[in-house]
Amino acid sequence: MMQRSVTHTSFVVTRGLAAPPTAVFRAWSEPEAKRRWSACHAGTEHRLDFRVGGAETSRVAMPDGADYVVEARFLDIVEDVRILYAYSMRKGDTRLSASLVTVLFEPDGAGTRMVFTEQVAFLDGHQDPAERIRGTEEGLDRLRLELSGAM
Repeated sequence: MMQRSVTHTSFVVTRGLAAPPTAVFRAWSEPEAKRRWSACHAGTEHRLDFRVGGAETSRVAMPDGADYVVEARFLDIVEDVRILYAYSMRKGDTRLSASLVTVLFEPDGAGTRMVFTEQVAFLDGHQDPAERIRGTEEGLDRLRLELSGAM
C-alpha cells in the first residue's frame, strides 16, 4: 500500500513590471495572452473562463507520454487589483498538489509591482517545492516578455 502524506509550504514571488496594472491584469485575463506566457511546453492545450466561479484548464502531453493537467477555479477577481484562485495539478490519474494563489497588482510609478503568493499542499511526495517555485518564477519571467511584446 502506498504511504500517504501531505507537505505544506507557501512562497511569494514579487516582480516589478514595466507596464501599468491594467496591462498586467489584461495579460492574466485575456485567453490568448495568458496561453502565450503561461504555457511552459509546446503543445499545451489551454482554456480560460476568466470570471468569479470560472475555470482555467491547461493540459500538456510530455515527450515521454506523461499527461499533466492543471485545473483552476477563480474565487475572487477585482479588476486591475487582485486575482484569487485555487488549483490542482495531476499527472495522469495521480493528484500531485492543490494550491491557493493570490496575485496582487500595485501601481509602482509607470509600472506595476506584482505580488504572487502561493499556499500549496504537495500530496504523497510527488513533487519538490523548489521545482514548483522555479517553475512559477520561469512563468512570471515569460509574463515579463509578454508585456514587453517579445512573445
